[in-house]
Amino acid sequence: MNDITAQFVDDRQRRRLERRFGVHVGDWLAELPAAVDRLASEWGLTVEGPAPHGRTSVVLHAVDADGRRGVLKLSPDSGLAVAEAGLLRLWEPTGRVPRVWGVSPRHGAVFMERVEGDTVAAGGRPADLEAVGALILDLHAVEAPRARLRELPPLTSRVQFVFDLWERERVEGPAADVVPAPVMHRAFARARDLANGREGGVPLHGDLHPGNVIDGGERGLVALDPRGCLGDGAVDTVEWVLWKAGDRAEVGRRVAALSRAADVDGDRVMEWVRAFAPCAAVSKVNRGQVGTDEFDLLMELAAGDPAPAR
Repeated sequence: MNDITAQFVDDRQRRRLERRFGVHVGDWLAELPAAVDRLASEWGLTVEGPAPHGRTSVVLHAVDADGRRGVLKLSPDSGLAVAEAGLLRLWEPTGRVPRVWGVSPRHGAVFMERVEGDTVAAGGRPADLEAVGALILDLHAVEAPRARLRELPPLTSRVQFVFDLWERERVEGPAADVVPAPVMHRAFARARDLANGREGGVPLHGDLHPGNVIDGGERGLVALDPRGCLGDGAVDTVEWVLWKAGDRAEVGRRVAALSRAADVDGDRVMEWVRAFAPCAAVSKVNRGQVGTDEFDLLMELAAGDPAPAR
């Protein structure tokens, strides 16, 4: 990595991008400083430096000529960036996502509002399930032409992507010896059946976990990094049911609270939780968290015995 590129991307982020897009992402990174310079010139931006990155992009703090504080996101997958911008604009009337100020399909870049605040995951406090449910409800209830919603990929495609990702993580990491392949296969079949079980659906965030939601203070919770699709609204609650849950009673309490607040079917929430539990278990194993109460709970849920809802 040359010195200029290293101003934007550290070794850890480079490895994450290589894992997601392959080793050829190095060619894209080599061109990154020039792309940033062109975008800064075209959009009148002052680039301030790196911001927290995700798995699929490089993110930089920037300020435009009007003094608006934003983030400049660039991805090796231009289609992913353009799709994200479209989803954010779909949800912009709700106030629940950052505003988009610029999109460059050529560079796979989006310039958007910088929402101040910590993510829920970084905040160190238990999630306010009523507030989370209200966020989910607002995203699902956005008014949009049916033709626009039909442009979203179906939930089945998201399910396929997620299980392909976590099966690869399972096979290539220590989880291969702890989470059996049949458990993953049964979970995938369950998730596929759930995704196919409802016609139509609502616009889903698709990756709504505590690390992708900012506590915006008076503004409320704000969702980042959507991987939108169309389908069963219950699926957007799953990460919040499982996050740091240590026992079955807590899972049941969260299912009941979120299903009320987000106006989704509690039984289907529980079925989705059971379907995705093995994926979360793989993540725990690969982070060295085998033998914890959280890991044991995930494997119990994956076995198919539902937790009680309260």
